[in-house]
Amino acid sequence: MVQVNLGFLARTLLGRPTCLLDRGAKLSRHARILNARKSSEHIRIGAGSFVSGELFVFAHGGDIEIGRDCFIDRDARIWSAASIKIGDRVVIGPGVNIFDNLTHPLSAAERHAQIRSIFTVGHPTEINLDERPVSIGRGAQIGAGAIILRGVRIGENIVVPPGSIVTKSLLGGSNMGCGGLSGGGSTTPAGLNE
Repeated sequence: MVQVNLGFLARTLLGRPTCLLDRGAKLSRHARILNARKSSEHIRIGAGSFVSGELFVFAHGGDIEIGRDCFIDRDARIWSAASIKIGDRVVIGPGVNIFDNLTHPLSAAERHAQIRSIFTVGHPTEINLDERPVSIGRGAQIGAGAIILRGVRIGENIVVPPGSIVTKSLLGGSNMGCGGLSGGGSTTPAGLNE
């Protein structure tokens, strides 16, 4: 049985920006593509990748690039106001959150103005959310419910354990049980350096 993502189909037929799907890339019926920018080029999904989560780029900026043969599980949320780059063969578990920004201003007055704008005219095209790019290296695995925060770089083949909160970069050979992780320990599995 072929699954169709009706939201993606409807937005495409209406001429609204969605995403660019490379050859063999698929969206599950549960996937949500929310593109507040003016072009589908700001969300790119590589060949053979499967997305069942939510991809969102803010109106004032944001760029999501997903490599080849990636899997993004249901209820994962990837929100970009700067740049999120995900390498080839990355697995992102269910309920993962990846943010390259604060999502809302810290000042109560600015936060209220942002919310008012969203509810009346759409996402603001000028706002400071203290954006910092995020990158996830080839072959990495992000466990269920993990949170990756702005400015973080995850190295190739790194495994982030379920439920972790990653606040600092984890590069190849990192001792992931200290520094940038809150939650469980972690491993860099053997055999993924193909």
